Amino acid sequence: MAIQTGEKALDQIIDEMVNVVKNSKNEIFDISEEARREHESLHIELNDTKQLVLQYIDEGDRTEKNLQSSRLRLAEVSRNFDQYTERDIHKVYEKTNELQTKMVRLREQEQYLRKKRDDLERRLIGLSKTIERAGDLASKISVIENYLQVDFLQVNEMIETAKEKQEFGLKIIEAQEEERRKLSREIHDGPAQMLANILLRSEIVERTMQERSIEAAVTEIHSVRKMIRSSLYEVRRIIYDLRPMALDDLGLIPTIRKYIANLADYHQIEIDFVVIGEEKRLQQKYEVALFRLMQESVQNALKHASPRRIQIKLQIQQDFIVMVVKDDGKGFDINIKKSDSFGLMGMRERVEMLEGEMEITSKPNAGTTVIIKMPYTLE
Repeated sequence: MAIQTGEKALDQIIDEMVNVVKNSKNEIFDISEEARREHESLHIELNDTKQLVLQYIDEGDRTEKNLQSSRLRLAEVSRNFDQYTERDIHKVYEKTNELQTKMVRLREQEQYLRKKRDDLERRLIGLSKTIERAGDLASKISVIENYLQVDFLQVNEMIETAKEKQEFGLKIIEAQEEERRKLSREIHDGPAQMLANILLRSEIVERTMQERSIEAAVTEIHSVRKMIRSSLYEVRRIIYDLRPMALDDLGLIPTIRKYIANLADYHQIEIDFVVIGEEKRLQQKYEVALFRLMQESVQNALKHASPRRIQIKLQIQQDFIVMVVKDDGKGFDINIKKSDSFGLMGMRERVEMLEGEMEITSKPNAGTTVIIKMPYTLE
């Protein structure tokens, strides 16, 4: 009876905790959405302000030219005072004074708009940080919420201690939430922002062609083309992160070649790929695992090591597969464990699932080498 009472009390406590977590998550979501709406509104206002700054600059430049001409005219009238009527002299003076007043007003408005633009940009940066912090906090709360609601009855038979159960469940849920947040952030900060900028720059190209010169417009077009290229690369990279379609259609080796070719072209870095053994399709689980392991190793090098060259070697034999990824970058001390090295943990888990081994050798300023070996039988 006492045990049942204790279980009910525990269930009640867990239910209350879940409700508190849900309410907190909803509040954070509301704060995040409000910040996003304000961010979008300020972004539109910033673009409009930038356009107004350009308009006032153009109008100010035209007024300044007219003012210079009017001053020359006034100087001429002053030198030949006896050749002009009092009405003519008054008219030239009034025009010059009017242009001078207009010039001052335009420059003052331009300075005001520049200050407003800078203020909007600072506010947007602050809102972006608020949105990011809210997203991080929401992800952590989602982990807690899911963990409280997950049924670990089957997992209990596999995991012996409570600490191991907690770490196992949190890792799974945390990885799911982090992957979703990462994908959302990458799409928002990458292709979505680039496409918005491309739209704005296309309007600038049209205006440049109308008000300036073809050469200036061509320069802007080159800039837009570069942005389109970057946007296309980001979309392709996100697709590759989810699952490259070429992996199912062409197989592992052609997919790796295509992937590193795009990567080398974008990052302007030398990436070599050598295949030893027969080039043929492998079982799907090995193709997916080897591609992900290669991808994680190369991305780690590009992100953390700043290498000049990356070498990839794939050796396919009758009874084993060996993949080596080597870079000449910064390297690191393998004896120092980092709390955020979840990528390396995921790589080791992939290798262990296929009964393989992974070895990482690295030293500061001496590059890094990742060696993966797994048993395999060609079919």
